[in-house]
Amino acid sequence: MELPQSPTLPLSNVQTAPSRLWTAGVIVAVSLGFVMAMLDVTVVNVALGDIQKEFRTSLSTLVWTIDAYTLTFAALLLFGGALADRVGAKRAYMFGLLWFVVASGLCGAAQSGPALIYARLFQGIGAALFMPSSLSLLTQSFPDPVVRTRLLGLWGAIVAAAAGSGPLVGGILVSEFGWRSIFHLNLPIGIVGIVLTALVLKPSPLRHHPFDILTHALIMTALAGLSYALIEGPALGWLSVRIIAAALIAVIAGTTVFLRERVARVTGHPVIPHVLAYNGRFWVLNLMGFAINFVLFGEIFVISMFLQRARGASAFATGLHMLPMMCMLSIMNLFSGFLCVRWGIRKVILIGILATAAGCLLTAIFGNDSSIWPLTLSVALCNAGLGLAIPAMINGVMHEAGGNDANVGAATLNANRQIGALAGVAATGIVLHLSTNWSVTLGFVFIGFAACLLTSLFFVRRVLGAAGASARAC
Repeated sequence: MELPQSPTLPLSNVQTAPSRLWTAGVIVAVSLGFVMAMLDVTVVNVALGDIQKEFRTSLSTLVWTIDAYTLTFAALLLFGGALADRVGAKRAYMFGLLWFVVASGLCGAAQSGPALIYARLFQGIGAALFMPSSLSLLTQSFPDPVVRTRLLGLWGAIVAAAAGSGPLVGGILVSEFGWRSIFHLNLPIGIVGIVLTALVLKPSPLRHHPFDILTHALIMTALAGLSYALIEGPALGWLSVRIIAAALIAVIAGTTVFLRERVARVTGHPVIPHVLAYNGRFWVLNLMGFAINFVLFGEIFVISMFLQRARGASAFATGLHMLPMMCMLSIMNLFSGFLCVRWGIRKVILIGILATAAGCLLTAIFGNDSSIWPLTLSVALCNAGLGLAIPAMINGVMHEAGGNDANVGAATLNANRQIGALAGVAATGIVLHLSTNWSVTLGFVFIGFAACLLTSLFFVRRVLGAAGASARAC
C-alpha cells in the first residue's frame, strides 16, 4: 500500500499566511474532541485507586468504570456516523461535544460507584456522537492526500500528547483537587471546542440515507452482553446462569446484525455501505485498529494497576512514571505522517507493530524488575511502535472510505478501536482476577499483547501486500 503520486511540496509552499491560520484552527477544533476522549481513558486510570478508596468498590466495579464509557462509545459510533450523514458532520460534532461536557459534569458529581458508572455510560454516548465527525471533518477540509497525510500526523500528535500527558495531568489533579477534578477538566476543553468549531469549520454536506435504528440497537445489545460476560465472569463464575445468558444474548444479537446487513445489501440500505462491506483492505485496517487499541488500553490499565498496587505509587507518582512511556505515542505520531509519504502505509504499519511486539516481549521478561527503568523503557518501545502505526492505519481507512463514506468509515474504524479497548481492559481484568503474582500477570498479559499484534500483522502483510501498487493510499 503506497502513496498516490501527488506533488510532495512542503506545506509551507502551498499554504498562504491566512490559510495557515485557518488550517491551525481546523486542526485544533477537530482535535479537541479526541483530546477529551483520550484524556478520559488515561486520566481515569490513575484515579482508580482513589475512586476505590472513596466508594470501597471491587475490581469489577473499577473495570466497569473504564469499560462503561467504552461500551456506549463503541456501540453507538456507527449511529454517530449515520447521524453525521443526516444532520451534517459539523452539527453532529458540536452536539456531541455539548453532550460530553454535560456528562462530564455528572461524572464529577457522582456519589457512588454505580452512579459514576451510569454517568460514564452517558459520557460514552457523547463521545460516539462527535468522534466520527472529527475524522470526516478533517478529511473534508483537506482533500489533497499528501497535505492530509501530514496534517493527520499533526492531528495524531496532538491527540497522543493528550494521551501521553493524561497520566501526569490526572495525577496532579487527583493529588491536588481530588479525583472529581479529572472530569471537570473536560468542561473548558469542550466549550472551547464548540466555539472554535462554530467559527472555523465549514458546514458539511447532508446525505439522507435510511436510518436502521433496530440494527444499531442490536449492535449495542451485543456489545452490552459481551461486556457483562467478560467483566463479571471472573467474579460470578463462567458457568453462572447470568454469564451464560449474557453470552447468548451477545451471540444472538450479533448474528442478527450480520443477517440483517446481508439482507439490506440486497434489498435496502445497510449500515455499512456495500463498497466498504466487501473491501478487504478496509476490514484488515479495521482489524489492526482493534488490535492496537486492545494492546494500548489494556497496557494503560495494567501498568496503572501495577504501579498503584504492586509498587504502592500515589496517583501523582503513577502519572509521573507513565509520562515517558506515553510521550512516545505523541513523538512518533509526528514522524508517522512524514514516513507514510516516503515509505507508504504498509511499511510504516509493519515497522510500528514489530517494534511494539518487541517491546511487549521485553516487558514480559523484565517488567517486574526491582528497578522501574526496564518497565519504562520496554513500554516506551511499545508505545513508540503504536505511535508510528496509528496515523498510518487511520490514513489507510479514510482513503478506502473516500469522501462519500467518510462518516461511516470513521465510525466503523472507531467502533472497532473502542471494541478493542473494551476487550483489552476486560481481558486484563480477567488476568488480574486469576493471578496475584505480578511477574506472572505482566508476563502473561504482555505475551498476549504481542500475540494479538502479530496475528493482525499477518493479515496486513497478506492483504495490503497483495493489493500491490494499485492500492495506493496515504
